[in-house]
Amino acid sequence: MPRYKVMVADNFHHWELGDYDEGGTYDTLEKALAVCRNIVDRSLQHEYEQLLTDQPPNLSAEALYNRYTSFGDDAFIRVIDGVDTKAKFSGWTYANQRCHEICRVPKTR
Repeated sequence: MPRYKVMVADNFHHWELGDYDEGGTYDTLEKALAVCRNIVDRSLQHEYEQLLTDQPPNLSAEALYNRYTSFGDDAFIRVIDGVDTKAKFSGWTYANQRCHEICRVPKTR
């Protein structure tokens, strides 16, 4: 039986507690974490592309992060059976780190 369920919250509707999409169930924490990172990375890419239409290509990490926390997908993990204190993932923390990495590297369309 899978131990970890990835859940996805929409930052645009953050006030709708409990209204989450499922991102799948996984037997290992490593796989669940990888899926969470992938969900946030895809969301950041989408928000980056949206910002490129409004701002110059050298947009700031802060602008991307603000866009993500307003409109992006926030992934997190729920443990299905048992307890695993290591099963923690913060989409916002990961996104903040990634925004700085993304905006340091010049992007092309």
